[in-house]
Amino acid sequence: MDIYTFLREFADSWMLLFLVVVFVSVVFWAFRPGSTKIYNDVANIPFRHVDAPAPQPAEDKPAASKEARI
Repeated sequence: MDIYTFLREFADSWMLLFLVVVFVSVVFWAFRPGSTKIYNDVANIPFRHVDAPAPQPAEDKPAASKEARI
């Protein structure tokens, strides 16, 4: 048997089955019960230590109340 033919048959049968099992396992792992807390925690990492200055009281006014300049 030629090596190419052997690898082709292997890829068409067992490797396809293996990759389907890996895909289903990864999807189950990502959507498993209890993982929501972990993913929410990771999603909020950029917002944990914000060092931005606090807004000044004068900047809190809406634009409609400001005086128009011509």
